[in-house]
Amino acid sequence: MGAQEQDPETVSRTSSRRRVPQVNDYKLRRQSQEKQDRETQQDRLSERRQREQQSQYGDNNPACVPPASMSIRPPAKPVRTISVSTPSGESKRVKENEGDEDRDARRSKNDVGWRRVVRNFSPSWFSVTMGTGIVANLLEGMPYNAAWIHWLSIVFFALNTVLFSLAFLTSIVRYTLYPEIWGVMIRDPINSLFLGTIPMGFATLIEMWVLVCVPAWGPWAATFAWVLWMIDTVVAAAVTLSLSVLVMMQTHELKSLERFTAAQLLPIAATIVAAGTGARVAEILPDPQWALGTVMTSYVLWAMGTPMAFVVIAMYFQRLAVHKMPPREVIVSCFLPLGPLGFGGFGIMYLGKVSRTVFPLTDTLDPTAGSVAYVLGFFVALIMWGFGLVWFFIALVSMWQARPFPFNMGWWGFTFPLGVFATSTIQIGVEMPSAFFKVLGQVFSVAVILLWCLVAARTARGAWSGKLFFAPCLANLKKDGEDEGIGGGGEAERVSAAA
Repeated sequence: MGAQEQDPETVSRTSSRRRVPQVNDYKLRRQSQEKQDRETQQDRLSERRQREQQSQYGDNNPACVPPASMSIRPPAKPVRTISVSTPSGESKRVKENEGDEDRDARRSKNDVGWRRVVRNFSPSWFSVTMGTGIVANLLEGMPYNAAWIHWLSIVFFALNTVLFSLAFLTSIVRYTLYPEIWGVMIRDPINSLFLGTIPMGFATLIEMWVLVCVPAWGPWAATFAWVLWMIDTVVAAAVTLSLSVLVMMQTHELKSLERFTAAQLLPIAATIVAAGTGARVAEILPDPQWALGTVMTSYVLWAMGTPMAFVVIAMYFQRLAVHKMPPREVIVSCFLPLGPLGFGGFGIMYLGKVSRTVFPLTDTLDPTAGSVAYVLGFFVALIMWGFGLVWFFIALVSMWQARPFPFNMGWWGFTFPLGVFATSTIQIGVEMPSAFFKVLGQVFSVAVILLWCLVAARTARGAWSGKLFFAPCLANLKKDGEDEGIGGGGEAERVSAAA
């Protein structure tokens, strides 16, 4: 017998019941897909905001990362209570994320007011004293000078003294109140390089003391300058030797040559600047034996830094040849090779000039040794000046291709390298003598002064708004196994971690 015929209404109800689960499954899948799309859109929006922050403040320069207060932070966790057992065996209700609230309180306390300024006062701020100091030296030593320019150089000298004193005292307060920052700053492969700016900024003060105070105050001022130079020499040698070793020990931080920057020259240039300053000091010392010891020590300092600087410059040129120009946030670093080339040439030339006077007075080596040192020093300086001219052209082309680029503390890389290159140019014009080099040195000097005005104005505005007070190394601070998140990172990964 065939299958019994079913009622059409019964068949309709049965098929409807079969379709209901299918419709419900389709709705659930659709809702799940819409939820995933919304989450993906939110993630993309968050990444875009982070990229906008990085493009605004820069992400490769150690002094161009926004503070944690300006970065994107995750929402606070909901407060829940849980039951725990006390040592006496009783039960007690406590907040599950009470520790998170304490950490948020500590973070907010250290991220506002004077504490934020002190905690985020990185060594890169001493580059301000370098730039201001070289302007004072150029105003005092310009070949075509005037009386009012001399007084203007004294004003810059006084301003630089105040700036260096404030920076030094703030650094002392920073590492006294927060000693844990010193360790993470030293281990940071980028931020620690800026320790070289401290002895270089101090050296500009010593040079102005020699040029202005010694002629006015006499022998005791010369002796005082000698003592200051010895302190600067010890610090510069310690920075060059220790940071060079630390950079080699931390090679795991530099996974690619593409991340190699000219900032590696900063600790090396410290001894080169100390050598050139030593030549100035030796010239005004009353005792020839003191002058001889200063000259010989300066030659050693010059030899410690200059060959190593050539090695780093060669590596940096390879980086540019293989990976092209650096990001526009750090494009100003292309001017940094002018520093050791410019002041290295000035130092060896001035040491030869002083040796020509000191060696005969102390019967050092052969009677003609001083003249030989002077001639060799001049031609070595001329060769280094020519090599610096190549890097000056490379820096100009790089900036032209990268324009426009955002402001950050790296802009102080304009002033000091170009300033010491101008100093070398002026000294070559004096020794030859050559009107061409004197005029060119005058042009370079005026350009440096105008650049200082621009960079100083932007720095003052950024410091007043608080945007420039942050230290990349603070991203490495950890409390209870978590990042403090007080500062930003020098690289994109650190920005994400702080956020």
